Amino acid sequence: MRLVAIVAAAVFVIDQLTKWWVVHVMELARVGAIDVFPPYLNFRMAWNTGINFGLLSGQADWTRWILIAVALGIVLFVVVWMRRDPPGRTGLIFAGLLIGGALGNVVDRLLYGAVADFLNMSCCGFTNPYAFNVADISVFVGAIGLALFSGGKNAS
Repeated sequence: MRLVAIVAAAVFVIDQLTKWWVVHVMELARVGAIDVFPPYLNFRMAWNTGINFGLLSGQADWTRWILIAVALGIVLFVVVWMRRDPPGRTGLIFAGLLIGGALGNVVDRLLYGAVADFLNMSCCGFTNPYAFNVADISVFVGAIGLALFSGGKNAS
């Protein structure tokens, strides 16, 4: 469980620092967009009140609290799972990614009322209309990793 906590803490800190930097130092919330290495990497400010790809956005304020509760429920489920049946080192790393990312987005919902998304990447003629953040990447990679690599204690 120590490895889960270390990975989760690292993801959480990196996520919150990057969001703080782009929102408050770079003032992306005011500027709206900064082309970093177009089209491959751009910063596009998006306040996501819903879930992935803006689903459930624009719903009542209670939706925010439901999404916070769901995220915390998932974190609790993963923590209990890792304590009862640890999947090996690789699985613990993926669990830490998922937990750290989920907690990063929970803090956004508490502080801002929405998740601060800012990364936008496009390539090869495809223009991506969506923005995401470090927490989103971590939740996605963590969930996929747990699904693929949690087959037992010997998974590495």
